[in-house]
Amino acid sequence: MLSDTSRPVIEATLPVVGEHIGEIAKRFYKHMFEARPDLLDGLFNRGNQADGRQQQALAGSIAAFARYLVEKPDQLPDHLLSRVAHKHVSLGLSPDQYQTVHDHLMWAIVDVLGDAVTPPVAEAWDEVYWLMANMLINKERGLYNAVHLSPGTIWRTWRVAERIQETEDVVTFVVERTDEREVKPSLPGQYVTIKMLMNDGVHQPRQYSLTRADDGKHRHFAVKRVHGLGTPDGEMSNLLHNDVKVGDEVVLSAPFGDVVLGYTDRPVVLASAGIGITPMAGMLSHLVKAGSLRQVMFLHADDAPASFPLRRQVTEDLGLLADGSLYTWFLNPDKDSGGTSFQGFMDINAVEFPIDAEYYLCGPLPFLQAVRSDLIATGIPAKDIQYEVFGPDLWLADFQ
Repeated sequence: MLSDTSRPVIEATLPVVGEHIGEIAKRFYKHMFEARPDLLDGLFNRGNQADGRQQQALAGSIAAFARYLVEKPDQLPDHLLSRVAHKHVSLGLSPDQYQTVHDHLMWAIVDVLGDAVTPPVAEAWDEVYWLMANMLINKERGLYNAVHLSPGTIWRTWRVAERIQETEDVVTFVVERTDEREVKPSLPGQYVTIKMLMNDGVHQPRQYSLTRADDGKHRHFAVKRVHGLGTPDGEMSNLLHNDVKVGDEVVLSAPFGDVVLGYTDRPVVLASAGIGITPMAGMLSHLVKAGSLRQVMFLHADDAPASFPLRRQVTEDLGLLADGSLYTWFLNPDKDSGGTSFQGFMDINAVEFPIDAEYYLCGPLPFLQAVRSDLIATGIPAKDIQYEVFGPDLWLADFQ
């Protein structure tokens, strides 16, 4: 992978670059957006920029990739690259934009590390960047080709056909196609990007999981209101909740996402917390549509039964399966808890899992870390556990 010239340089400088990679990423984004403010219009999520998640995710992915090149030169960090590539194509990223990123990233490395960046060091990290970039470009080309689209044609206009108030803070939007063009089918667990014009005239993208299997004419996605109107992190959800009505048109990308339910006969365990239920509900809907005979265990944790999003849909879908069961954990249970319910945080030791099951997780980061660690501690192989992180992946669990 790395050239014989660059490998010892990367091995020697990885600790110092890793120590400063957070600051490098922070200065990189600031420098790039000052030079190219147009990139904030429709491509970069400024909510993730405002709270630092995007900078942390970039830092983590570069450090993980470089470490792989040094420590595991005969392997590719395919899962890392796949996750990033799916995010990129859902935003319509094009290959030429990697040069822009390169120029500003290399500037930031020199700006932070100063004289330590000698010509051999700069050349070695330049090689790391282009190894990663070219792998991503190739993966992204394959993803575009798979759906017969290009960076500029992933977008399509849909009309809001229905709004369903799931809970006080969660609304499901049902959108219908506005023309007779074929709808690119989604896979169970995938998401779409919605691109909306904000009040300040700037377009912003956000990804939302599809919560039902396609019928060829409609798409379903659920949005939880992020409190804090006027903040970058909550501007999209508040706009959708407050302003988007039945009959309005919205722009969505084709579906993408690498955490997809496998087509096997093995039992499946879907575990979620809060709004993390959305991709799990989508997977369950696909199982129902396919008439699956698989054993399905659905585990969900929430504050209370009243805040359980998509509860009716999930309960009905499980009832349509040959072998579906629901287990819930509520911090504040009540008489409406129903089914097999527990109080407190999710405890996987409270249930008995089927042999040779596949596991899919989605929820807040502490939930993912706790449940995944507990599953591995019980002997579940890491390869049988997939997880979805909303927003930039700050965990990179598979590389720890």
